[in-house]
Amino acid sequence: MAAPRPNYIGRFAPSPTGPLHPGSLVAALASWLDARAHGGRWLVRIEDLDRPRCPAGSDSLILEQLSRCGLLPDEPPVWQSHREARYAAGLERLRASGWAFACACSRKQITQSLAASGHGSERHGELVYPGTCRAGLKGQTARAWRLLSSADPEGRQELSLHWQDRRLGAQQQNLSTEVGDFVLKRADGLWAYQLAVVIDDAEQGISDIVRGEDLADNTPRQMRLQQLLGLPLPRYLHTPLVMGADGQKLSKQNGATALDLRDPVAALSRAAAVLGLSLSGQSVAEQLDQGVKAWRELWARPE
Repeated sequence: MAAPRPNYIGRFAPSPTGPLHPGSLVAALASWLDARAHGGRWLVRIEDLDRPRCPAGSDSLILEQLSRCGLLPDEPPVWQSHREARYAAGLERLRASGWAFACACSRKQITQSLAASGHGSERHGELVYPGTCRAGLKGQTARAWRLLSSADPEGRQELSLHWQDRRLGAQQQNLSTEVGDFVLKRADGLWAYQLAVVIDDAEQGISDIVRGEDLADNTPRQMRLQQLLGLPLPRYLHTPLVMGADGQKLSKQNGATALDLRDPVAALSRAAAVLGLSLSGQSVAEQLDQGVKAWRELWARPE
């Protein structure tokens, strides 16, 4: 059995674009189990920066769903929409140090630029920015702010990042060629996920991030921001995903239905099975107690 880690703080950070679905519960349960198995604390953060996509009341519904499953945070939840001044301060630090730059490009212009150069690249539906505005806007109006994805402020050296995922093992990504200069503040004025999540995780003292495997690709961008802002680097564990009948990840974007909580015990059992756990408790409390013990055997190993 692993010794408790009193400084362990984990979190679940849903976007309130609708109610939780079965895949969301897998991520929430995994992060809660990891925190409890390590004797740590578990927080909930509502990531509501993309306000046009967040229906009124979805945040309250998510918190109610978590409560019905016995997943209660150790502190009151926080909302990203209340923290925008912190993101502005983070962007200013990056701008002042020469790592953030203004960008005037539209998606159409980026596509055309990539096509003209013959080096078009797209990763998971996201264009790899070709660095058009690195040298300045030349009289154009800034649309967004981006982070320089090179190893040096002059943009001459490619940057590869390596990290160890607790489940996936050794990982690496060439940030320069596989991602490019990524957005920190969007053209519509909204803060980008990458900057916000890094600043929030650091301020809340998050030591361990447990989330779905689909977000593993975000880790290098977040690590780079942590490095440049002088923030601690948390440990990462990316969990298996719930797949739909079409073989795609279950998500709100592809029509995932809301989590059925008429029987929370059964819902927890199904979520645990995705994580490789077999639970047979007759109540939510029994399910969670069994889950912590099983998770401790799998993932809370001595370090």
